[in-house]
Amino acid sequence: MVCAVHQRSVRMNKLFLVAVLLGAPLAGCNAADDSETTEEALNVNSRYRIESVHLVGQHGQLSHPLRTEINRLQGEKLDDSILKRLADRIKRELNAANVSVSVQKGTLPERVVVNFEVKSHQQPLDLKLAKFVYHSKQGWTGDGSASTMIGGNAVSFGLVSDADALVERFSGVRAKFERRNLWHDRLGLRFEFGSFHQQWDEATLAAASPSDIYRSRQFFMPEATLVLARPLELSFGVSFARYRPSLPAAKSGSANAVVTTLRYHQRWGSEQDEREQEALAEYSLRAATHLLDSDPIYTRHEVRARVGARRGKHKVEVGFLAGRIDGNAPLFDRFSLGNASTLRGWNKFELDPIGGSRVMHASIDYHFDHFTVFYDTGAVWDQPQHREQKQSVGAGFNFKKGFQLAVAFPLRAGAIEPIFYAGMNF
Repeated sequence: MVCAVHQRSVRMNKLFLVAVLLGAPLAGCNAADDSETTEEALNVNSRYRIESVHLVGQHGQLSHPLRTEINRLQGEKLDDSILKRLADRIKRELNAANVSVSVQKGTLPERVVVNFEVKSHQQPLDLKLAKFVYHSKQGWTGDGSASTMIGGNAVSFGLVSDADALVERFSGVRAKFERRNLWHDRLGLRFEFGSFHQQWDEATLAAASPSDIYRSRQFFMPEATLVLARPLELSFGVSFARYRPSLPAAKSGSANAVVTTLRYHQRWGSEQDEREQEALAEYSLRAATHLLDSDPIYTRHEVRARVGARRGKHKVEVGFLAGRIDGNAPLFDRFSLGNASTLRGWNKFELDPIGGSRVMHASIDYHFDHFTVFYDTGAVWDQPQHREQKQSVGAGFNFKKGFQLAVAFPLRAGAIEPIFYAGMNF
């Protein structure tokens, strides 16, 4: 009996061993196949590394955190899930119609170039009001344009009547043709044209030489913009300006100059974030020379800077402006203070009705929700002995869709005459 039980046990062990030997290879093969399939499904392109990343198409400026995360992709392994997540963030931040991802071969084996292709909301005609402001001493200023996209090129046409920016009121038309992406998003080209008629304040006519007053002017400016290292960019080109003097016997003049601007503009966070910061700094040079057949010979240097920080409903902005002109510049290139953005509370025709060859200005604005208070200080002059530092303070409200209302007071002895401002984008 014991012997029979032992024989059955031996047979069972042999059968089990045979089953294991026959089934093990099959099980091993299936397990390997499943593992390879899963690994391939997780990341089919894991052997490729990202050589460079570009944003292609019409787009605005990304926030610093998002731009930093995009730049970190360089050198990393290609991962479709990460690219799709970043494309969604770009779409939300730029308010784009769509952001797609395209991958191309790189310059080295197993290297790829990633392009985030931004598609803006297509509108047959986009109307924009760049500036619309009322100044209680200087009247209305309006600057509006209509633009459209034609084959990837931005074309715009605008009407302007501006009594705010210069010592003259210039009214007329502007036209602009712009190609922003000649080489990925690194090089852009722009052509701008304007034709204006002038109106002059009595204080300017009394202070200026009759030969300096012109009744019309036109300009044409081709300009290229090169992104050196984001967010640093360089613009360079030529400005051709022609103006017709008011004196009947005087011949037309030309102010033709080489123009260049070095600009740094960075933004951290966005309007949807609790905190937001922004920094802008630029240096511009305009050099009118005989080589371009210019009548007045001069160089114009200008430095601008502005930094802002917001936390919740609190926001602080600090601005700075400095400029110098060497030579005899026409009135439209001279510096002016006392408008809706500089030395608010002063009338520019009281400060210097023909503008100055030297300028210095600083401002600080504090915003809480819709309420704003500000302080300005600055001077515009020709000779050092004529420099007089001026100051002003003011307060106002910002309403929905950019409409603003403010009152400013010059800080000086004697009667205080407030100046009122109302409008958009000033």
